[in-house]
Amino acid sequence: MTLEAHRCPDGHLTYPAHARCPTCGHPQTDTVDLTEHTATLLTWTTSTAPPPGVREPNHLGIVAFDLETDTVQVLGQLTTGDVAIGDELHPVYEEQLRDPEAGIREPTSQEWDGYRFAPVTDD
Repeated sequence: MTLEAHRCPDGHLTYPAHARCPTCGHPQTDTVDLTEHTATLLTWTTSTAPPPGVREPNHLGIVAFDLETDTVQVLGQLTTGDVAIGDELHPVYEEQLRDPEAGIREPTSQEWDGYRFAPVTDD
């Protein structure tokens, strides 16, 4: 699975992808790999009643990737609830964001991997 923003010829970024740029209407023709960048936490919350198979508690955040031409925001799970608005985060690949056996859908009918966001630490 990829974590890509899509860019139109005018440099506007969108996540998730759209056939046409919501800002100017041009076709989106380029992608930017967000896994190579860090983001800033804009806001976050904790869901104590997540859907079946999702980690409990489920920490969710909106992060902003400030890239060379534009800023793009992404909603996703956080690896921890020990965060604060303004923290720098990076994408972390997870093979299983939720338990495929816990839902009502056939486990093979969809992908279960994706990205969560973890605080950048000074190791």
